[in-house]
Amino acid sequence: MAIIKRFLLLICLSVLAAPAKPAAAASATQQQDFYGATSGLLQDHVQEGQVNYRSLQEDKARLQRLVQQLAIYDLRNAPAAECKAFYLNAYNLLVLWQVLEHYPLPSVMDVPGFFDKRQYRVAGENLTLNQLEKQKLMATYRDARVHFALVCAARSCPPLLNTAYLPDRVEEQLEAQAKRALQDPAFVRIHPDERKVLVSELFKWYRPDFLRQAPSLAAYINRFRSTPLPPGYRLGYYPYNWGLNDSRK
Repeated sequence: MAIIKRFLLLICLSVLAAPAKPAAAASATQQQDFYGATSGLLQDHVQEGQVNYRSLQEDKARLQRLVQQLAIYDLRNAPAAECKAFYLNAYNLLVLWQVLEHYPLPSVMDVPGFFDKRQYRVAGENLTLNQLEKQKLMATYRDARVHFALVCAARSCPPLLNTAYLPDRVEEQLEAQAKRALQDPAFVRIHPDERKVLVSELFKWYRPDFLRQAPSLAAYINRFRSTPLPPGYRLGYYPYNWGLNDSRK
């Protein structure tokens, strides 16, 4: 009996002495699973910023697993960079998921409440796409580059990045996305004959976000261009094309 007691005591002591799995290790595993799977999915179904929704529909189970991961992702004690990257990916993945729920469709504007009514479970909270954008990203980070990273499934949206936003690279990726959009002649349209520049209506809808970071819209745009906009040109907006960003159309 004494031998058995001694054996049980040794087991208890060994369990107590074993080092606890650090929170950072658990977070690293969570990150690897989520961001790696997100990158793999986007690389398989996004070409030149547009989405092959037909092939994505055939691969819907992978996207569904990511939506399930979004719901339970643990952001407690997560650094700001991880939260920022997570919410950017959450928005883009949930847009894709909601498109597939109604696919085929001409435009997300044909789905009532697409942005402001339908709620999803995101890191333990129920949020709409608008709440993700305005509360979790813009109100927290006040970074207008976010508007070039969130893709609302419209043809006039900035191109969708075909890899995940990563916690250790999110600032670099946002910078690259802003440059990619603002140097694209289809996104910023210069008309020398009329001495005017036409830009996306994103700049009209979110004007205060851009003007918090620059004295004018032109000054903000020039921050990301290798060739500045011609001085003295009038700035206007071209109509937003809400047609679905489907690469097969």
